[in-house]
Amino acid sequence: MTIVETPIRELHPDRRIIEAGVHLVARRYRHGTRLDPHMHREAQLVYATSGTMQVTTPNGLWLVPPDRAVWVPAKLGHAIDMLADTMMRTLYFDLDWLARHGQRRRLQQEFVVHVSPLLREMIAALFDGDDDLARAGLLIRLIMLEMRHARDSATFIPLPQEPRCRRAAQMVLAAPAAAFDIETLAEKVGTSARTLSRRFAAETRLSFKSWCQRARIAAAIERLTSGRHGSVKQLAADLGYASVPAFSHAFRQVTGKSPTEFTAQDELRHPRTLSVPTRS
Repeated sequence: MTIVETPIRELHPDRRIIEAGVHLVARRYRHGTRLDPHMHREAQLVYATSGTMQVTTPNGLWLVPPDRAVWVPAKLGHAIDMLADTMMRTLYFDLDWLARHGQRRRLQQEFVVHVSPLLREMIAALFDGDDDLARAGLLIRLIMLEMRHARDSATFIPLPQEPRCRRAAQMVLAAPAAAFDIETLAEKVGTSARTLSRRFAAETRLSFKSWCQRARIAAAIERLTSGRHGSVKQLAADLGYASVPAFSHAFRQVTGKSPTEFTAQDELRHPRTLSVPTRS
């Protein structure tokens, strides 16, 4: 089943309704769990209090490490892969609720947001078990206001739609550490390097080199969050970087942190194991 051909999935029966049109769901998933392509009638804000996710839509891959959340519009086909043990917190919004609060038109595209300390604490407060609906309603409105200033697309890996470019992209994603050059890839997919470079830039708004860098950083984050990375020096070498400083610079451009800072934060805030695997 492709991302485009997706079933509509009903909300979890364990959802919590905090006001008409807004639902909360708390779930736990083990590393390696995949939520197959599906869509919801509701829009959703997906956040992991621990772990890292990869959200795939027809437009590309949205890497969601700690301190990021992803907005998924209603009826947008998507799949979610857990790159580490994950504690997911999801806020669902009916389209009527978004329209009543002036949000529906603005939130028709998917995007990743940087979760500020304020946004993180507001989401945590919604899931703290307090049954004060007035408080919850205020938190929801504050969350929506905070999201207006929180867009962040650095962890997005856009996927080209043109068939030859798409095949080239899939080759890189399948082996991000490989030393691909555009001439070799162009020959493999049956086009010229000039055409592939031009179409890649037109469809992704990134140069081929920049796009490959994002793919490598995505692979680095997957290994860092799963505990399979060894030393940062070894990880940098495995991913084809000439030095640790070069790797750290590229990593910081995407995540805002060095690999060491990212790992220290992940280990401090995000436990590696979960007691009960759950799959929706």
